[in-house]
Amino acid sequence: MRTPGVDSSWLEQIGEEFDKPYMKALRAFLQSEKKAGKTLYPPSKDIFNALNFTPFEKVKVIILGQDPYHGPNQAHGLCFSVQPTVRPPPSLVNIYKELASDCNVRPPGHGSLIQWTTQGVLLLNSVLTVEKAQAASHQGKGWETFTDAIIERLNAEREHCVFILWGSYAQKKGRVIDESKHCVIRSVHPSPLSAHRGFFGSRPFSQANAYLLKTGQQPIDWQITSDCAQLLTK
Repeated sequence: MRTPGVDSSWLEQIGEEFDKPYMKALRAFLQSEKKAGKTLYPPSKDIFNALNFTPFEKVKVIILGQDPYHGPNQAHGLCFSVQPTVRPPPSLVNIYKELASDCNVRPPGHGSLIQWTTQGVLLLNSVLTVEKAQAASHQGKGWETFTDAIIERLNAEREHCVFILWGSYAQKKGRVIDESKHCVIRSVHPSPLSAHRGFFGSRPFSQANAYLLKTGQQPIDWQITSDCAQLLTK
């Protein structure tokens, strides 16, 4: 199987995953949910946007999320990011607050993080689909195996990447990362339920750039322009 919306560089690395039994079972599950009249997010064309916007060999920073947003018009295949016309959710608001404190970056007035992906920031959720208004509804259906393969391949085949792991879920998923060849930045999740317990003041963005500079790489320009609608199509 060759899935649309996946950059060819990723197909070279993990293309075999699409033909494995777990992925066939996952496709069957998603098809049955749609036939049952359920609304799933993100739209099918956007499911693999993280792998489409950031080619394998361009990845420098990985931010690991958990599930897509489950509200209308929010999810578009990038963790923590929403469509430009949608109000930024609370976790993203807190990310912007920490970014302003850490790097003196102004919030852009929208919630799309596509500009980060064009610089090598992989915005990867652990689970790539969800049912409308049903948080975590597609956990345990196979996506975790697929995204584990992504992390394992980055860990094995790349060097000097920065993995940003917010919250216990992301930190458990990142246990395979070899910290002798990559940088791992950990803190609590930016959710309003936990951000005040260590996310604020953790300075993940400046830490990431310091490591990139130390290893001879171009740092990320974390500033997002106010108008990024032109980046919605690759």
